[in-house]
Amino acid sequence: MSVELGTEESRLAALCALAQQTRDLMDAVALTDVAEADLTAATAMLTAVTERLRATIRQTPQPFEIAPHGTLRHLGNAVTGGANPHALPLVIEVFGGGVRAEVVFRPLHEGPPNGVHGGISAMILDHLLGQAVATAGSAGMTGTLTVRYRRPVPYGTVLVATAEYTRTEGRKTWAEGRIALPDGESLVEATGLFITPAAWIGI
Repeated sequence: MSVELGTEESRLAALCALAQQTRDLMDAVALTDVAEADLTAATAMLTAVTERLRATIRQTPQPFEIAPHGTLRHLGNAVTGGANPHALPLVIEVFGGGVRAEVVFRPLHEGPPNGVHGGISAMILDHLLGQAVATAGSAGMTGTLTVRYRRPVPYGTVLVATAEYTRTEGRKTWAEGRIALPDGESLVEATGLFITPAAWIGI
């Protein structure tokens, strides 16, 4: 059993490495100024790689699972998933009454010139708010998400994203969060209402 686990963990590590290389590729595609011939050659190589990866595929991303050290992980998650090329991936830490993560957005996330797309900021905050309520013992699905954009969010610089549980009423739980500069200046703020599905109660 331990050999099988070790083998699978090694394969998942290789998958995460592939996902990171894909992120690097995506950044390169977004910024490249190489000649047309190089673009055509790169497309041909990527077509071959894509076909190789499609040789054996699942119908869904990597599922939730218990990692070898006993914690829940979701390598396919769009925000935190190490095996998902779309993810940053965000590394979340628990502190006091909430959660925290350092974020460095990339040019790939651009919306307005030199700034991060507002939808990307909302996605990060939605995930952090959900993590905050789950950490507080009131896991739920997003009911509403209210986002306030205070300042343009830059990419290519370290930002700090935080979220804190605020209160619970029955199956409803609220949390507040923000993305800020390291000095604390708030760039984006959000409030989320999360609903615990009846089927989850008592699990």
